[in-house]
Amino acid sequence: MTWKQTDYSGWGRYYTASGQLARPERASALARIAAETPCPAIGQRRSYADSCLNSDGRAIDTARLDRFIGFDAEAGLLEVESGVRLSDIVTHFAPKGWLPSVLPGTGFATVGGAIGMDVHGKNHHHLGSFGQHVESLTLATPDGPREINAADPLFSATIGGMGQTGPIASAKLRMLPVKGDVMMVTERRIEGLDSYFTHLDESQATYTVGWIDATAKGDALGRGILEEGETGPGLVPPAKRGKRVPFNAPHFALSGPIVRRFNAAYYRRIPLRGRTVVKPLEDYFFPLDKIHDWNRLYGKRGFHQFQCVVPLAEREILRDMLSRVSGAGLASPLAVLKRMGPGRGGMMSFPMEGYTLAIDFPARDEAAWMIRSLIAMATEAQGRVYLAKDAFAAPEQMDAMYPERAAWAGIVNALDPEQSYATDMIRRLSLRSQA
Repeated sequence: MTWKQTDYSGWGRYYTASGQLARPERASALARIAAETPCPAIGQRRSYADSCLNSDGRAIDTARLDRFIGFDAEAGLLEVESGVRLSDIVTHFAPKGWLPSVLPGTGFATVGGAIGMDVHGKNHHHLGSFGQHVESLTLATPDGPREINAADPLFSATIGGMGQTGPIASAKLRMLPVKGDVMMVTERRIEGLDSYFTHLDESQATYTVGWIDATAKGDALGRGILEEGETGPGLVPPAKRGKRVPFNAPHFALSGPIVRRFNAAYYRRIPLRGRTVVKPLEDYFFPLDKIHDWNRLYGKRGFHQFQCVVPLAEREILRDMLSRVSGAGLASPLAVLKRMGPGRGGMMSFPMEGYTLAIDFPARDEAAWMIRSLIAMATEAQGRVYLAKDAFAAPEQMDAMYPERAAWAGIVNALDPEQSYATDMIRRLSLRSQA
């Protein structure tokens, strides 16, 4: 297997790494690497910070391990290699009446990454997290392939386990039968945060998500657009081909005045009475995938995303967060509010029942201070931050956010005592410490 010295980064482009990557094309090649050179596996690197980096070390790029192995239509079980992108599953199976049970905000995420981060989607309040719909998976271990399922204690350490039980070779997914291959989406303006909470609590839609104007203040604090979606039959034009951002945007492109004007116009694009539109599935589930390399819009320094979830009873902390963000004028146009149900697949999975808020920030010096303050607020409210997005949490905050961390560390350290699968984030947050 050829190892190539490569400079690479997470999607936020703030953290970078230089190390050797291998790109096996067959399961047999993956097995050889697992036996000879145990190291972490990475997919499309759509996690935002340093969870997909291994500075000065080796890592396995799973991009070429992208085959469909088999589909049992009677049981609704799809077996795929770990490098398969979720968008490829949607494209192939939606016309046949099936979707992955859970889809995150980008179709570029791989199956292995979706399992390792136990991703969630717009239907978490109904169906929980991605890992809850994994029937079984196969790990590439130094001793050979090891298939595990929910009866194996290692399974809950792998789901949401950030790759620390070893590379995932393949997985069997429980697919979701759907009514059709288009989305019927109801969009409505939400005038403020109290109204948002009410609408999220009362929504009976299968898929629900809200865009937030993170620059709004006063009575308009928390205003935004609520989208409720259902699959259905119909004819719509195919999803538009993606356009690329050819260069890094200049610093002023996301200045406070420009973002405020953009957000105001985006909010008002929805009529007061609301509207219902029909969209291709990809346009609804993966809205930003139409713009390849959209992370360049944040300029050379990159960007951060803060995402937290707080318990239902602590929702007012989100008002304080939004007040702080809007007052500082640091936010980008990308901010999302959702309600989550109780489902989570593994010991280190992010989801918990509550409200989740995600806000993007250009990587400016002031943003780091802001995000650290928001992390502290989430911790105080007995919530947690999403480690797939995190850039600034501290090791001492981990056990409060993830109470099973120490037990998880014991399992993965017993499996990998040399910490061959550790990544930059694992080391930064001391996640495998058992002190």
